[in-house]
Order: sequence, then structure tokens, then C-alpha cells
Amino acid sequence: MFKTWQKPLRILMAATMLSGVLAACSNESTSENKPSDSNEFYSAPFENGKYVEPVTISTVFPITSSLKFKNGENIENNVHTKWAHDTLGIDIKYLWTVSEQNNAYQTKLRLMLTSGQKMPDIISFRGDSTLISDLIESGQFTDAGELFDKYASDVYKKAMAEDPNVWNPYIRDGKRMAIPILENAYNNDPVMYIREDWLKKLNLKAPTTLAKLEAVMDAFVNQDPDGNGKKDTIALSVGFKNDLNTWMSESGWIFGMFGAMPNQWNKAADGSLAYGSIQPEMKPALTKMKEWMEKGYIDKEAGLYDEPKATQAFTAGKSGIIVGPYWMTGWPLPDLQKNVPDAEYKAYPLPAGPDGKMGRHGTPISTGAVLINKDMEHKDAFFVYQNYLFDHWANPDSTTFVHGFAKGYDYDIAPDGTVYKELQSDKIPGGWIDAIRYTLTFDGAIIPNLMMNTLAELAGGKEPTTQYEKNLADRIPEQIKAAKIVIDQKDIIMPEMFTGVPTKTQVSRGDMLSKLEKEVLNKIIYGQAPVDDFDAFVQQYMSSGGKQITEEVNAWYDTIK
Repeated sequence: MFKTWQKPLRILMAATMLSGVLAACSNESTSENKPSDSNEFYSAPFENGKYVEPVTISTVFPITSSLKFKNGENIENNVHTKWAHDTLGIDIKYLWTVSEQNNAYQTKLRLMLTSGQKMPDIISFRGDSTLISDLIESGQFTDAGELFDKYASDVYKKAMAEDPNVWNPYIRDGKRMAIPILENAYNNDPVMYIREDWLKKLNLKAPTTLAKLEAVMDAFVNQDPDGNGKKDTIALSVGFKNDLNTWMSESGWIFGMFGAMPNQWNKAADGSLAYGSIQPEMKPALTKMKEWMEKGYIDKEAGLYDEPKATQAFTAGKSGIIVGPYWMTGWPLPDLQKNVPDAEYKAYPLPAGPDGKMGRHGTPISTGAVLINKDMEHKDAFFVYQNYLFDHWANPDSTTFVHGFAKGYDYDIAPDGTVYKELQSDKIPGGWIDAIRYTLTFDGAIIPNLMMNTLAELAGGKEPTTQYEKNLADRIPEQIKAAKIVIDQKDIIMPEMFTGVPTKTQVSRGDMLSKLEKEVLNKIIYGQAPVDDFDAFVQQYMSSGGKQITEEVNAWYDTIK
């Protein structure tokens, strides 16, 4: 009987009831407030906020290196899967899981796609937008936007509405074929961390301009800041094996001081979109990086280092400056004190360039998407699951998750009532475990503009009042300060302006052009090619497909202006 709602009359009834049901979904006492005939809304008997007989969601999952387990658990059987079963009546079945090394999750998904295998009920994926596009084109997935409009709670919808552009990459023929996975705004925006003990020892102040930065860098290289009598320190940790503008140990801010931002599409002076790596502002920034390489301010191996590898010089005590997100204060920067117990570091604003310019990359508020199989039996179950997390985990007014997701994992309570969290990991049996990372969309549920702005308010002296604010106030103090710096400098963000589906020429020529870009720019930084070779590179880039890509990207941009 519970599938009969698909008949026309029942559809009309369900639509009539929709607003009341959604209001109930967003309420703390959801189960108690549902209308007596709310079962008509669900695909299976549903009472007291859960399915009477558990329904199943099948999926697949990547096991990242940061994902930890305890108590003999794994991703298939843990405190999260038990919570989904007990609280919502949802059994999560993993068709397969894979260690996320060398892009194994992406590779396995693509093998499923090319071999024509039947897809699971849902696929959550963060990363290569081309793969999501190919999954959509497989025809195995349904109009997720239609389901979102029907089933998502008010809190979930409000979070998604903070930037309607998040749907853009997944729209096909007017249908929203995947649901964006929301991310904290500003989460990966960079701040500058400096060895405070080195500044004190050399009687220096944190730099606010490029000239002052270079004075500090020179001292960090040539005035023996670690006091071992050897010239074995570098000034700045950067790694550009992958990109110049990346997520940690990055160089994008250096180009920002000259009005450039490589590896992304920027808004040009004439209002069109231009690829940052070929804009004229790149040339003086490349000249500066070349100069820093020659002077030993940056590591000679920087072009071979990925983000974590480049960070090691800072955490080992051999580098004085590193730029990256506010959350580096939780990982990996604490390793510095393990290696150099007396070391101190502080977060500082990014400095201004020679003309007073500052620039940094922004953080997209969506980093992936959920695809829903058109043959999924209980499509509503995904929304029952995700609505609960938005209504109770993400919503600052909720007190359901008072101290964290699960006692004994991301918090514990001592006999005297003291609450232990991440900073008291050694007091939690088996250590602190971030169990919310087990969830289907990787981070539970996120309201994009909430967290960083709240952290900034707390850093500014606001007394925490809601449970959400109290939980954030327990963060590492330096992390809260770093978040405020990120918010204070939000006006210097140079956002990625292209959020559409990869264009035809991007798909066919993108890898070749990316290889060309890395080769030429790295040679210039290393002094293996003159800076003037940049001009020839731009011409070659444009004649090898860049011109077509620029036209295609701007054709897309014209549709959303």
C-alpha cells in the first residue's frame, strides 16, 4: 500500500501535504508532529521518525587516510551504521569500499561505468567533475532536483539556497541530475603561518607587505633562526607538483599580490572570463618566484613536492613560513611541537603586493555531488537520512548532538561530568575519532556560511550561547584566531568563476594543456627558461585549444549572467 502514493490522486494528496511534512522534518520533535497519514509521503511504513521495518540504501565508499576506526569497527559496521539503523530505520549496504590512495575510488567508479555494471542506490563523489558528468550521462541516475524539492527539509533547502549556482555543474536539459555536497564557505581559504619564535629571536615583526616579507624571508635563510650554526633553513614552504594555486603549502597568494590567480577562471577587466594561468599579471609573479628560488627562500625541490610533502619542512622545524587553511592548526602543524618542543607559530593575514594588491583563492561551497539511481526502491530514505543531519547536526538551534556525534568517539564524559573532546583525546578510551566522517556525504551536513563566521565572532569576543557556538568554542584557540583572519580578509578572494560542466574542448584537450602549463611555468620558476617565454606559452596555449575553451567557457557564462 505504501507505493500507491505514486498514483495520480495520491500524488495530489502528497503535494497538498508537502509543506506540513517538510515543516515537521525541520522540527526537533519531528516524529511526534507528523500528520497521521504521513505514511503516504514515504515509500515504506514510517512512524516515530523512522521506518518501521528497516529499508536499505546501497552505496560505495572511499576510505581516506584520515578516516580512523576503533572498537574493531570498519566502514561497513560502526557507530554510524548502527545510528542509521536505530534512529532512522535505514540499513546502509556497501557494495564495495576502497582505500582512497592513487585515486582508487575514482578509478573503481570509472571501471563500473565502462563495464556497464549496475550502480548502487546512491553515489557520493568529491573530485573530478568529468567523472560526475560521465555518471550522469550513463542514464542510470534520476532527476535528483525533483526529489530534493519534494523531500528535502526546510533547513536543508535553506542551506542549499545560500548559493543556487551550486547546481550548475549538474543541470542537464533543465533537470538537476545530482545533489551538490555542501562545504563550509572559506574552509580552504589560506592564511599565513609564521614561526613566532624565529621572529622574536631575530627581532622581526610579522610582514604586512611584500618588501617586509622578503626581509623576513632573507633573515630566515641567512641569520640561522634555529641556532644550530648551519645554513640549513628555508623561508617559505611551497609545493607546486600539482598546481600553484592549491589547498596547502600553496603559491596562489604570491600571484594574488600581483593581481593574478593561476589554475582557475577569473573575471577579466572587460567582464569576460579568462584563464588565470595565461593572464599578463602572471609574468611579474613568476619573476618573483624565480628570484625566491635563486635566493634559496623556497626549496629547490618545491616543483616535485605535493601539498603534504612541502609541509614537512615546516613541521620538521626547517622552514619559517607556510600558507594554508585555518584547519592546519589541527593537522599537520601540531607536528612542529612534536619535533621542536619550544617552537611557536602564529597565523597572520596575507601581505600586500608592490601596488597594495592582495589576492587569494576562495572555497567553493560545493565540492562534489550525490547521484541517485533511478531504480532505487526507497528514494525518500536518502532524504530522511540527510534531513535528520541537517535538522540536528548542522542546525545551530538543535541540541540533539549536544557534545558531538557519538559518545566514546568524538567526545566522552567523565564521572564528574567533564566533557572530553579532541583536545583531550588521550582521556577518551581508544582516542578521539571523528565519526561524522563515516556519513554518506563525508561530513554529515553543512550550512555553508555558518561555521567560519561563527568562529570569527567567537574570536572577536562573542560569548557562546547556543550549543553549536559552545561546541565551536572548544576548538584549538589558534584555529579560532586563524578563522577570524580568514573572514577579515574575505574581500581579497578571487573566486573560481567557471562552475559549469567541463566543456567539449576541455575534455578533449585539457590534459595536454595542463601538462604544457606545468612544464613552462616550472621552467621559468627554476630559471631554466627566461620569463619572456611566458608570452610564447600563452600563444601556444591559445592556438592548441585554449581559444576554443575560452569561447566555450564564456558561452556558458553568458547563460548565467
